[in-house]
Amino acid sequence: MTGSAPRGRPRAGPVAYAVLVVCTAGSLFPLLWTAVAASGDDGRLARTPPPLWFGGRLPANLRTAWTEANVGRALGNTVLVAGTVAAGTVFFCTLAGFAFAKLRFRGRRTLLAVTVGTMMVPPQLSAVPLFLLLSRLGWTDRLQAVVLPALVSAFGVFFMRQYLLQALPTELLEAARVDGANSRRVVWHVVFPIARPAMVVLGMLTFVQAWNDFFWPVIALTQENPTVQVALTGLGRGYVPDQAVVMAGALLGTLPLLLVFVLCGRRIVGGVMQGALKG
Repeated sequence: MTGSAPRGRPRAGPVAYAVLVVCTAGSLFPLLWTAVAASGDDGRLARTPPPLWFGGRLPANLRTAWTEANVGRALGNTVLVAGTVAAGTVFFCTLAGFAFAKLRFRGRRTLLAVTVGTMMVPPQLSAVPLFLLLSRLGWTDRLQAVVLPALVSAFGVFFMRQYLLQALPTELLEAARVDGANSRRVVWHVVFPIARPAMVVLGMLTFVQAWNDFFWPVIALTQENPTVQVALTGLGRGYVPDQAVVMAGALLGTLPLLLVFVLCGRRIVGGVMQGALKG
């Protein structure tokens, strides 16, 4: 019978839609409140109860935040840093994950255990020696000081290893070897296509993490050559910081991430779902 729903497919009821609406509203409320707070002044924010609708100072506060925090340069630096870190992490972690998952070499288990064990080390412990090393190289206040230490992550290596362990059949690698493919062709034509869903997910997570990273960039960079998170620290200085301008700066730093998700959201969700089905 045409037009009827396929048998066995569950249909969402009113309760499911109500839960989804509540969860969506709860997720969007912090962003809405940031925009509302950025559209007023400190006096408006101090009211009880606080305002829940926009004021008339949003364009002026955005211009002030853009000028005072050097947001234009900070956004360009952050796009460059986050994009480079995400691309490097996806590439190197996929190669390392493939090696740990499918290649047999001496010390593989020990190296994997050491790699996973580094996730338990707080990043604060390595800040001083890493800063001394970068100072000797003359890289302080340069973007490579933020990019190079983050090009490979232990989480990314373990994540790609677990995915390829299940999604990449050993027989497929053996067939490619029999056909005369060398290691480079195996990686480019077999491993990368199969790992693409996990690579999309890892790239998204790494890009967001690099965009929001504050601890190391605020040590390695200055206000003259900042990322977004470093630039926003300049808005909160002084005895009485303008909270509305601070919120406007936070809004400027958040909008590019929302734009990326709007443009690439379908691919990101598709990669997550495809990876879940293969896993």
